[in-house]
Amino acid sequence: MHQKTGLVVSAHSADFVWRAGGAIAAHARQGYAVTVVCLSFGERGESAKLWKKSGMTLEAVKADRRREAENAAKALGVRDILFYDLGDYPMQVTPEAFDRLVELYREIRPEFMLTHSRQDPYNFDHPMATEFAQHARVIAQAHGHKPGTPVLGAPPVYLFEPHQPEQCNWKPNFLLDITDVWEKKLAAIKCMEGQEHLWEYYTRVALQRGVQASRNSDYKITYGEAYEAVFPHVTGTLGHGALA
Repeated sequence: MHQKTGLVVSAHSADFVWRAGGAIAAHARQGYAVTVVCLSFGERGESAKLWKKSGMTLEAVKADRRREAENAAKALGVRDILFYDLGDYPMQVTPEAFDRLVELYREIRPEFMLTHSRQDPYNFDHPMATEFAQHARVIAQAHGHKPGTPVLGAPPVYLFEPHQPEQCNWKPNFLLDITDVWEKKLAAIKCMEGQEHLWEYYTRVALQRGVQASRNSDYKITYGEAYEAVFPHVTGTLGHGALA
């Protein structure tokens, strides 16, 4: 039986943890093989705590953030984590990286893809990452791109929550119950030692989304994650299904 797969495209090495750790852990528990692509290590703009240490170098920061991300991925049950090392602040997407992501789509054939919001005036790497991820998805669907290689289908794309949603014109229309895997997400969050100041913040976000998920369903939910679906849902029924 073919194993179902999922893909997460993260601008920096910690983004997939804060914003999609629950979804990753929940699907891994269901048997999905989840691949995470970190486009950068967040070494320049998201590692202030490390840069305050004396004698710190760019390569040392990268190594530390990579270690954290790998530990977090293990805590969440990620099958594979890939580091494209495209830099941050600013990120530089190369043609080679673009082709690599297109080929990854065709190789793992994800059932879904998670990435950043379309806008983020506080961090230009984030919208660049989602444009990159969604553009590569479209090319992976093109029959004329490397003919003879099976094309990608139409995996749904979900945009995970930015740090300040209102300023990013991001509106959640998909709420995910992560209560049963919250301890896994929390363990992953605590792997991100370079950004300890965000641990409590993203705990509050998960509790708030849990409340909203409960109010929009008949389920008792404590912790949640929110997403904005890019494409319409295709379904055979409009009623409530069983909560996975």
